[in-house]
Amino acid sequence: MKKWIVRILILILVIGLAVGGFIVYQGYCMYKDALDTISLSDKIEKVKQDKNYVALETLPVGYKNAVVSVEDHRFYKHGPIDLIAIARATVTNIRSKQFLEGGSTISQQVAKNLYFISNDTNAMYRKIAEIFMASDLEKSYEKDDILEFYINTIYFGDGYYGVEEACQGYFDKPAKDMTLYEATMLAGIPNAPSVYAPTANLNLTLSRQKKVIFTMVENEYLTQEQADELLGMQPKV
Repeated sequence: MKKWIVRILILILVIGLAVGGFIVYQGYCMYKDALDTISLSDKIEKVKQDKNYVALETLPVGYKNAVVSVEDHRFYKHGPIDLIAIARATVTNIRSKQFLEGGSTISQQVAKNLYFISNDTNAMYRKIAEIFMASDLEKSYEKDDILEFYINTIYFGDGYYGVEEACQGYFDKPAKDMTLYEATMLAGIPNAPSVYAPTANLNLTLSRQKKVIFTMVENEYLTQEQADELLGMQPKV
């Protein structure tokens, strides 16, 4: 009886490895096909040619800190993937019995925005392709470069792509002039633009902004006094 149990476990392991290998292979093929269409360097240059592309160094430090804090607070410490974030997201999702956290790094999100945003194929294949592409990004560019690509390619709702369009659209000002209050609001929108855009539901926008502010305190980008001041600026709706 014990031999049968061992054999079944081995069979399950072999099947699992085979399925996992197939998924990785399909993801790698997707990644290679994307690069065959346009190289990473050419894709980046194309993004930079957009009239609304902004350099990270021209933006308020508060915006940069807000984005990193809420999206990927270990961004400067890990590589293309963050195993700690993945493990935490997995536990959270299992406990809640719903998908609440994704665990994707900023580098993975850039990879998705550059190549796979409109890809309708298997989500697991796409995730693997994003990891391969994120690895290339990390090998070829500095962290601040990748963060710059991120803020220029993310979607903010209402047809606004990139922080410059979003700031002009929502606040009628260039991104370089946004206040810390506006920065914390904008940083929260890309998580779910159709939900958190100010024009969609201001209550949810403000709730998400609070989340951004709380994470900034946790990650020591803001003092509690600064956070309280920002929260006091929120309108009562």
